[in-house]
Amino acid sequence: MDLHDHLGLLSVMPAALAILLAFVTRNTVFSLAVACFVGVMSMDKGLMGFPTLLKETLGTTSFSWILLLELFIGTVIAFFQRTGAIQNFTSWIERRALSRVRVQLVGWFMGMFVFFSDYFSPLFVGTTVRGLTDRYQVSREKLAYIADSTSAPVSVLVPITGWAVFISGLLIGMGPIEDAGQAMSVFLGAIPYNIYAWLSVLTVGLVIVGIVPLFGPMRQAEQRAQEEGKVLRDGAEPLVGEELTDIQPYDGVRTSLFLNFFLPVLVVISIAVGTFIVMGSAKTMEAFLAASVALGVIMRLQGIPFHDIMKTAISGMKGVMPAIVILALAYSLNQLSKDMGTATYIVEVTQDWLTPSLLPAMTFLIAAVIAFSTGTSWGTFAIMMPLSVPIAFTFTGDQVTPLIYATVAAVAGGGVFGDHCSPLSDTSVLASTGAASDHIDHIKTQIPFALAVAFLALVAYLMAGSWL
Repeated sequence: MDLHDHLGLLSVMPAALAILLAFVTRNTVFSLAVACFVGVMSMDKGLMGFPTLLKETLGTTSFSWILLLELFIGTVIAFFQRTGAIQNFTSWIERRALSRVRVQLVGWFMGMFVFFSDYFSPLFVGTTVRGLTDRYQVSREKLAYIADSTSAPVSVLVPITGWAVFISGLLIGMGPIEDAGQAMSVFLGAIPYNIYAWLSVLTVGLVIVGIVPLFGPMRQAEQRAQEEGKVLRDGAEPLVGEELTDIQPYDGVRTSLFLNFFLPVLVVISIAVGTFIVMGSAKTMEAFLAASVALGVIMRLQGIPFHDIMKTAISGMKGVMPAIVILALAYSLNQLSKDMGTATYIVEVTQDWLTPSLLPAMTFLIAAVIAFSTGTSWGTFAIMMPLSVPIAFTFTGDQVTPLIYATVAAVAGGGVFGDHCSPLSDTSVLASTGAASDHIDHIKTQIPFALAVAFLALVAYLMAGSWL
């Protein structure tokens, strides 16, 4: 199937079915599995089509990378808990006499600080702040929202991330853009126009301090947490295994907040940022591997038995299995959507509407629909950049103008919208994992805010289209 092939309206059915079932059944694994099965059957691949899809999708370098990343992150989190590092960090923060609002602001600032990886950020924020937010009766749904809204939206605004490299790489060869330097220059010029990402990050802070009032399911979740003391609703299924959440600190061993918490975090940040600067690619998985090894060595030197260290590491890996299963099925559904031409169909039925004044707004809208339907922002970038940016260059006579910046930003923002709030998105899954929130509860409470921000961004692009 080439770029112009698709299965028509049928091509959007698996993604739409997965999203619908996820909200109806509240079971993401079941919803994704059913969607994948229905999809392969609709493509006449027979009963063996489903296991074949899993085998071909999961036996890839990209899935192996995120699988290992998840396992090493689970190990680090387990080591944090076994050494009491998170409790020590919580106590250290508490000595600053923070209020309920300030505790949430800590999570907001931490998410913006860990900008280099949209995978690490939501897990790090959720895991380290969860003890504090639980104590101050902040709902897990709101913590997941804070962690999620400072991951992808921040990563796409910073020019020294993998996102910037990927997006700028897609621009090479379009119009007058001949090399990586020129492409990065266009990316930099597009940053101020990435309205959705800017507003997403800003809205979190405004919601925390109360300038933007809570509404919808989020308001209900916060009322439940404050009035009933329940950070999770009755019957909720947190997206973290009990093997990870039930780990208790090892008795009789004196641990250090610096050695057992800050040093491993510095190892992760140093390796990720350092490899990006030197090699042009942030080696996040390798950074967590190094941090887990360093923590294991430190724990042994502190007197924790070797067999206990290994048992803790295995418990950490088991604890992230719910997230890994969802990610595996989401990857499979994304591949199925690609095989069925989902994104191509969405673009084809809307491309005749595009005019210079409507181009940024329609680009944002189409990218948002594709990203939400497929749960992948980078896949959306790969589809939309080669389609929308060349159209923009035809309108500008191959000149780099504000219309080009706005179009690039609209693709980036639309992709982030889907990555930000789709139940199929790996980043949303990681935010639910870090916050130990029910995944569908996280999505249901976050979507109203994401939609409100997306609407404002769409209006802004419509208004800007007349003078770009």
